[in-house]
Amino acid sequence: MNRPSFAAVAADCLDEVYRYLLMLTADATLAEDLTSATFEKALTRWRRFDPNRGSATTWLCAIARNLALDHFRSQSRRRRREDSYALREPRLDDAAFATGLSAELQQALHTLSAGEREVIALRVVLDLDAQTAADVLGISRTACSMRLGRALQKLEERMTADALA
Repeated sequence: MNRPSFAAVAADCLDEVYRYLLMLTADATLAEDLTSATFEKALTRWRRFDPNRGSATTWLCAIARNLALDHFRSQSRRRRREDSYALREPRLDDAAFATGLSAELQQALHTLSAGEREVIALRVVLDLDAQTAADVLGISRTACSMRLGRALQKLEERMTADALA
């Protein structure tokens, strides 16, 4: 099997990794920074990528997820050290979600946790199969499906409640 070049993989996967990080972080600027860091790290580890073990998208999303989690941990530690104000809500403005979502859906997504948005990003936005999404999340396929079901149920409840209000 011919191994693709890093440039080809980067060109094919750039938008998917960015969309994944955008849904995970709910911050366009942070998603751009993390996307850049993802591809920088992937380039240094390119010889370790084995296309027989999984797709490039899965590999890149796993790197992106680890970088995002590291960022969130670092941010949390900084907040504790500085005794700053309570955790702020993620920013979900129109610029952050320039993906054609309705304002109502954006607002409903805003109420979900980062983990719930993450599984929706992987399964719905990126249209990854359950096993691939589970691999990125580092959980079982069943746990991934259950997490998605719960997230979609919450999303539906919030959308319905908003429509009735």
